[in-house]
Amino acid sequence: MSRSTRVHALLVLAWVSPALHTHAQAGTSAAQLPSYTLAVPVDEVGLTFHASDAHGLPVNNLKLDELALFDNGKPPHRILDFYALRDHPIRAGILIDTSESMQPALKESRAIALRYAQQLLRQSTDQAFVMDFGYSAKVIQPWTGEPPALAAGIARVQAGRENPLPGTAIFNTLYRTCLAQFDDADHAATGNFILLFSDGEDNAGQTTLENVVTACQHTNTAIYAFRAEPSTELFSSGPKALAELASQTGGRVFVASGTDAEIDNDLRTIEADLRNQYRLVYKPAELRHDGSFHRIELRAPARVDSIVIRSGYYAPVR
Repeated sequence: MSRSTRVHALLVLAWVSPALHTHAQAGTSAAQLPSYTLAVPVDEVGLTFHASDAHGLPVNNLKLDELALFDNGKPPHRILDFYALRDHPIRAGILIDTSESMQPALKESRAIALRYAQQLLRQSTDQAFVMDFGYSAKVIQPWTGEPPALAAGIARVQAGRENPLPGTAIFNTLYRTCLAQFDDADHAATGNFILLFSDGEDNAGQTTLENVVTACQHTNTAIYAFRAEPSTELFSSGPKALAELASQTGGRVFVASGTDAEIDNDLRTIEADLRNQYRLVYKPAELRHDGSFHRIELRAPARVDSIVIRSGYYAPVR
């Protein structure tokens, strides 16, 4: 990789032990919820990455022999698959935080969500759903490819409806969404992402950010967040949580209070990321089931200025 090439490293828990449990289900309290079991492969690593040039435009003609991949400093034992994902269908989950702290930002959250549904969703190929959440969560509009149905669902999002108790369980909601909503998608053939509107404050959840990352990687789902300004940002953990969720799943964080032009540019960035990707699957040269961290390095030709890829993964523990 040339000196000018910038690699945006995204740390992800790539594979985990065969079972992972948490509590999260829409519309009921966390304490009453059934657990999910997450089973993942343990001897293959799948990477999805986006490459762009110095002008920020996608580089869509990379060949495998132009890339050099290193896992803990060693070339992989075998490359199992490499292919481009171009202009493929998108699956989007529109998640709007309606807890008390987010009520002042609800209008702008709805407006941005509506812009995505009306301007970027391709009715012939794409699908999306709408969910609002606070202490609990509820799907307002199930999966559909119809922008009018999504617009109606966004309009039905109500402040405080999912707060039977105080607090926000954002991690529970994201974990459940990645597994329950995206698990049946063809993860290799669709661009899956969550369009999240929140200040990032989780104070009622029963799972962790790390579990959310693992679940979302399992379903190849990126988190793109529009961040509302917390009322006490100096002491808030929300901005950091959103930054980690986005970077560790291959997404980004934007400011929800931007101008119309800035919001439109942010939405186009999401569109470019998801419709211009590569998928690389390999077997590491060495993979001990010891929980150790494997650092990934991907070198690209000089015409690539920026690569968005996670920085590594944790080996499974038997």
